[in-house]
Amino acid sequence: MAAIPNDPVMLLSYVNTQLRDQYASLEDLCSSLNLDQEGLEEKLKMVDYRYDRERNQFV
Repeated sequence: MAAIPNDPVMLLSYVNTQLRDQYASLEDLCSSLNLDQEGLEEKLKMVDYRYDRERNQFV
C-alpha cells in the first residue's frame, strides 16, 4: 500500500493533487496506488468531502 497521509485534511489535499496532476479518475488513482477506494471515500466523508466524477476531485 502506498504511503499516504492518514489525517483526513492532509489526505484530501494529497488525493486532489494526485487527481489533478496524475490520474484521470479516482479508480485509476486507487488502482495505481493499491488503495481501497471505498475506504478512501469513507475517510474523506468524515470531513464532508465527496468525489465528483465530472470534476475529478473531492469537493
